[in-house]
Amino acid sequence: MIPVRVTKISYNSEEKNYVVLLQEISGEKSIPIIVGSFEAQAIALAIESVETPRPLTHDLICDFIVKTESTLKKIVINNLKDGVFYSKLEIESDKLVRKNIDARPSDSIVLALRMGTPILVDSKIMDEAGVIFNEKNKEVQQFQSGTKNKTSISIETLKEKMKVAIDKEEYEIAARLRDKISQLKS
Repeated sequence: MIPVRVTKISYNSEEKNYVVLLQEISGEKSIPIIVGSFEAQAIALAIESVETPRPLTHDLICDFIVKTESTLKKIVINNLKDGVFYSKLEIESDKLVRKNIDARPSDSIVLALRMGTPILVDSKIMDEAGVIFNEKNKEVQQFQSGTKNKTSISIETLKEKMKVAIDKEEYEIAARLRDKISQLKS
């Protein structure tokens, strides 16, 4: 498991969604997770430790965990399927012992930030989806699965690959490439 931290929340105007970057604490790789506007706002509020006049849903969950004498031990981004990330909350108490609860990564991130809990990413997920963003020339260095070799991929190269995928009617691949292009542009 690789410990990460939230380093950036960016708005993607073309797709009308947000990208949350989770970067390795002791490395350069990040995973970009696409979230909606409400989720991005909840993450931003948690980062800034903003108190609201009435409890929001995430505050309610945090209060429930604390008042049942439980502890949120960690959250883990543990799966990536068809471009969608999955996560689990690990909750522990004397009464519950240790339970893993399926949750959306955006909700897990908010809870971890609110409760000061570690955010971890499965190493296979980091190998598969981990990227290094180079802000200067808008290129991304992507780690190839199973190797430590890096390759630089420009937006133009991604656009060419997307066109080839569309021509071959490989729409899932084309959609992933489109999402990466959008992330790089933001």
